[in-house]
Amino acid sequence: MTDLRAVFFDLDDTLFSTTDFAALARRRALKAMIDLGLNVTLEDGLRELGEVIHEFSSNYANHFDKLLLRLPETATRGLNRTVLVAGAVVAYHDAKFGKLRPFPDVLPALRRLARTSLVRGVITDGLDIKQAEKILRLGVYPLLTPGAIFISDQIGISKPNPKLFERACSDMRVTPRQAMYVGDHPTKDIDPANRIGMITVLVDRGGRYVNEVGATEARFRVRTFDQLLNLLRKHLKVRIPS
Repeated sequence: MTDLRAVFFDLDDTLFSTTDFAALARRRALKAMIDLGLNVTLEDGLRELGEVIHEFSSNYANHFDKLLLRLPETATRGLNRTVLVAGAVVAYHDAKFGKLRPFPDVLPALRRLARTSLVRGVITDGLDIKQAEKILRLGVYPLLTPGAIFISDQIGISKPNPKLFERACSDMRVTPRQAMYVGDHPTKDIDPANRIGMITVLVDRGGRYVNEVGATEARFRVRTFDQLLNLLRKHLKVRIPS
């Protein structure tokens, strides 16, 4: 048997592809604005929107308003800017209904973990409602331990501060060495979790952080959640039901 008592997961680009979803949703939002009369090409609009997001962060609440301010006056002449923004917001949220899905191997793996005695949690950066909405839309909430969800904005501690990870372990009454953290970001996920002694697993699906190098190495590296289950079974002796 193992002393492992908890497995915590990052959310974005670990349980689902934030990168792919965000690109699709932003494209649909811009197309909706253009359909409402915005005089800009789709590619030019997306390029400008990308700059807004880079400068103000993905958690900024008024990306589309800022976008319209940056475009030439001719782009919105004769149009109601509030209607344009509302059209973008509607299209973005419609994309959530149809396209926000976990990676195919995530739900089957979590269902099996839910049949063990392990605490199953999430430690994620971001706005509380935004991240909680993702957890619900992805369908993972019923498979998690309800009290084991830790969102940086809700707690007041952000990655890569190791205190966020310490807080999760403390609240779940496990020591860091009894807990595993599974994430995709070498510096925001792996380094702080390693710093407090958690068992770390880097999920390498070839995403946007594939070339980023952290200060420390993850104890394990996997490409899929099937491999994650195998290492839990083989290296940590966790009994996982079929």
